[in-house]
Amino acid sequence: MATAPETPVLDTIAAMTIDSIEHCHMDERTLILSRVAALVAMDAPAVSYLAHINPAVRAEFTVEQLQDLLVAIAPVVGTARVMSAAGHIAQAFGVALALADSEAEAIAQAEADRRTTS
Repeated sequence: MATAPETPVLDTIAAMTIDSIEHCHMDERTLILSRVAALVAMDAPAVSYLAHINPAVRAEFTVEQLQDLLVAIAPVVGTARVMSAAGHIAQAFGVALALADSEAEAIAQAEADRRTTS
């Protein structure tokens, strides 16, 4: 019998995302724009935006383009959703920066430990 994964929900979401990307023929930038617009429309929580930060960075998606997206969809989704999204996006960036800092500290510590044992 197969062993149950430790993170079945995250694994399922990752698999769904991979399937979606494999079956979608949009370029990276258009895909990110579409996904972020959908997140705004459904008033998604910060963690949903967090999952899109790395793909957005890889697609060279800029803060100005994000602002343009929010301006473009505001008349359709409403100002309350746009303002909520702005707060959630800021939270997601804060978490991403904290994770990056933590990872950088761990790497620096591992390197320092390696040097002292060498």
